[in-house]
Amino acid sequence: MGSMFREVTAWDNLWLAYRKAARGKRRKASAAAFEHQGADRLLALQADLRLKTYRPGAYCHFFIHEPKRRKISAAPFRDRVVHHALCNLIEPVFDAGFIKHSYANRTGKGTHRALDRLQAWARRYRYVLRADVVQHFPSLDHTILSAKLARVIRDQDVLWLADVILASGAGVLADEYRMMYFADDDLLAGCRPRGLPIGNLTSQFWSNVYLSDFDWFVQRELGCGAYLRYVDDVALFSDSKTRLYAWKDAIIARLGRERLTIHEAATQVLPTRCGIPWLGFVVYPTHRLLKRRNAVRFTRRLERNLDAYRAGRISFAELDASVQGWINHVRYADTWRLREHVFEGHPIPLRAT
Repeated sequence: MGSMFREVTAWDNLWLAYRKAARGKRRKASAAAFEHQGADRLLALQADLRLKTYRPGAYCHFFIHEPKRRKISAAPFRDRVVHHALCNLIEPVFDAGFIKHSYANRTGKGTHRALDRLQAWARRYRYVLRADVVQHFPSLDHTILSAKLARVIRDQDVLWLADVILASGAGVLADEYRMMYFADDDLLAGCRPRGLPIGNLTSQFWSNVYLSDFDWFVQRELGCGAYLRYVDDVALFSDSKTRLYAWKDAIIARLGRERLTIHEAATQVLPTRCGIPWLGFVVYPTHRLLKRRNAVRFTRRLERNLDAYRAGRISFAELDASVQGWINHVRYADTWRLREHVFEGHPIPLRAT
């Protein structure tokens, strides 16, 4: 047994993984069922992992429609413990090799820091090239990802576990993927395992692993110091439109090596003063606005939640959590008057005493 795998499957790490997986989920039936005789279940899980008899369970699928339609795949609670146990050990190793300005699913980063960095560069540079990957999670190729993991992880037992988790998601997003062919592909390219289930902790982390080589290409080979990425959204800044259009061709070619494409028609060089659509906001050098559709979505959700609260279907705490979560998100933009308008039209009832 490799030393890293021994750490992954150690009792202390499995217990920490269980606590992370259960955080905010204690009322869920799956978490409660695992918690009953939890120590015995963790010991059984440890044995399955060390004997390599561990097999992931079936995913539970559902769809969300905001901000766009996505298929979410929830792993059984036991498997989520395994995901945390693995990421506890390998994520810090990979994170040390990521570029500074990759902001998604990383400690100390996040949406609002990505907005801050984007705006800082919008103030400094005249033009921006913004792009996003087509069918990002459904497109991620398992063979390519496995090779990237093996470049860093030398412990064969850890690679076995990563491959088991990876294989469990093969085909989960097949109905969300439109086949793309690349140079030198043959007809068997359609059979390549691909796709990371949206909802897995490992999927979020492995997305960063998958695009890390591309990030370094943009910074080192293209020489773009003003570059940032959030999941599959990227932004490159320069004072030269010609340079940015040349970089567009270069990133299309480089992503093709990763079996990925961008929305080429929507990828244009724009003056930063015109505003940059980014993570639900429009970012200007001097201010930020919330996208109109985001305000409309929240207003509709608020109306539904108010009706549910009045009918007794949700508690005041649930209503308040939804409102406070939205306020905390949009306060990073110039939204004072918007918030005032929304809540004047939809007053929050006083909490019952």
